Amino acid sequence: MGWLFMRDLGGFATPRSYLDNQFTYQRDTHRLTVLASAMVGSTYYAACERIDDDADRLVFAIVCLTKTSTGARDGCTFGFKDMDETVGPNESECPGAILDELTETDSEYALAWRARCRANLLARKLDRAKPTPKPGQTIIFDEPMRFSDGSDRTRFEVVANPKGKTPLFRDPESRLLCRIPAFRKRAYRIIHPAIVPKDAASG
Repeated sequence: MGWLFMRDLGGFATPRSYLDNQFTYQRDTHRLTVLASAMVGSTYYAACERIDDDADRLVFAIVCLTKTSTGARDGCTFGFKDMDETVGPNESECPGAILDELTETDSEYALAWRARCRANLLARKLDRAKPTPKPGQTIIFDEPMRFSDGSDRTRFEVVANPKGKTPLFRDPESRLLCRIPAFRKRAYRIIHPAIVPKDAASG
């Protein structure tokens, strides 16, 4: 399905509440109900229950891309593009609480999408479990990174970033500072600063 744009949310406070309403309705042959939903960034995820007149029950995932705008020439402030899991959406950051509501499916695209979502959930959990590098520590990445001078580096000193929470990294050889985008997605280990014995320091 293509994009649908509208001038407002029809009295609903948020895109999520608007879309919850769009996917909750009664028809002559079936009823659709949103059991759980969430916005992850600008993407809407929902577990939708469909009950047909013959009492068959199916819970499947709906994914909506959304856009908001306040300066559109046509006056439209909100738009969305909806799809279900059987088309294998690229967006695969669905929360676990929604995935847990879904009933079994034999759709290969849906199964692959669910697997990607589960893998992303696990990856985020592992990222959160990693130690947070602090200024003064040394970080060593499992995989080397290629720099513009052609060298590969894995070891960096952690330096405080005066402009934000994301740390900076100093190459111990060149002493140059650099940023490493999405460094938490990389495998690494932290080495705490070496403790120098007092006798050695005084000698």
